[in-house]
Amino acid sequence: MEKTDVLIIGGSAAGIVAATTAKSFYPEKSVILVRKEKDMLVPCGIPYIFGTLEASEKNQVSDTVLSDAGIELKIAEIEDVDAKQKTCTTTQGETIAFDKLLFATGSTPVRPKWLTGAELGNVFVIPKDKSYLDACQVSMRNFHKVVVIGGGFIGVEMADELTKCGKDVTLVEMLPHVLSLAFDLEFAERAEEILKCRGVNLKTGSSVKEIVGNKNVTGVRLDSGEILPADAVVLSIGYRPNTRLAAKAGLEINKMGFIQVNEYMRTENSDIFAIGDCAAKTSFITRTEKPTMLASTACAEARIAAMNLFRLSTVRLFGGTVSIFCTALGDQGFGAAGVTENLALERGFDILTGTFEGVDRHPGTLPDTRKQVVKLIVSRESGMILGGEVMGGTSTGELTNLIGFIIQNRMTLDALLTAQIGTHPLLTAPPTAYPLIKAAEMIARKRRENGNK
Repeated sequence: MEKTDVLIIGGSAAGIVAATTAKSFYPEKSVILVRKEKDMLVPCGIPYIFGTLEASEKNQVSDTVLSDAGIELKIAEIEDVDAKQKTCTTTQGETIAFDKLLFATGSTPVRPKWLTGAELGNVFVIPKDKSYLDACQVSMRNFHKVVVIGGGFIGVEMADELTKCGKDVTLVEMLPHVLSLAFDLEFAERAEEILKCRGVNLKTGSSVKEIVGNKNVTGVRLDSGEILPADAVVLSIGYRPNTRLAAKAGLEINKMGFIQVNEYMRTENSDIFAIGDCAAKTSFITRTEKPTMLASTACAEARIAAMNLFRLSTVRLFGGTVSIFCTALGDQGFGAAGVTENLALERGFDILTGTFEGVDRHPGTLPDTRKQVVKLIVSRESGMILGGEVMGGTSTGELTNLIGFIIQNRMTLDALLTAQIGTHPLLTAPPTAYPLIKAAEMIARKRRENGNK
């Protein structure tokens, strides 16, 4: 029987960060990471292997990040976890004893049983599985008409990438707009405009009734009765947490299907933690349970769990998911952090919003200058910043991260308005009209007009 101080099950983003953080904070402890995949992909880069990257080999995570840190990697599948005896058994019959265990088992794409035709040939999902995706990519070379079902981030990115390859792509989304769970209307509509300009056919406000075909798919029937011809279908309608092993070990699974954890990412067993897509989430703003599955959130949880493995720290805990999203359509970036205006109103917050459109360089005559639009959502009473959205060029991602930091640190409108920022003509918006600050100014003006000092 092999023994280790720390055992991590799962080797994607959460597992890797947990392993390296554990070794950094507890260098004297032994760490083993077990994963069943021979090769590990960068999760957020998966859609791009179908177009921009052209091959999955360009989207792999090197195992040297583990070996260089002194972490042992085992390619195996864990079959059973005995929480009381603190042992795991692999499908090959090997037993590993542990002191601390982290579940980083991730999620699996939904292939709904209620959707007729979902099991037909050439109906694909998007898992973190290199072999499956390689086979999918080879098959896609022979197809022309592709229907992507689901207008979230992966569905939108897949549709855009497949269009780059010359495919005739139709994206079907049951909600009125794509990306509408992450962005407010004006941002979602702009994303749709870009998708259409890039050749994606959009069918929003449309539900799929069935996928038609005999052995292989031939089309997709919408609730309107219209049939979209299809050589292939990509299902991107969500992911479910991979909690089978944890449930089998007797750990608590919440009503949304996630492993229940506390702010230290501990389960009810103080020696067992859960992180990433398989772990329960609570909104930082609304305090409600959320099904958020993001690599950025997973990595934050992984760091917190690893730092608290052997001794708890009251300043190193997970206060809730902020939900920080980014994507790009061509050279147009979209980002969001915290709550949207729609969600804030739905949850009962009394809010003010401000939107400012500027440029991301100065002067605006510089080459490659792009429009930069920032929207902020603020609590009317306290002035606390609850959310923000960004449209612009390549700086969109980092500006979105900045808004995420602002929310996590519970900054108010006044704190933002008095913040000092650094600028440079080639790298940032002008200091005289920095869109983030100007959007805050617009809200401050509304507060004054309403007599809320």
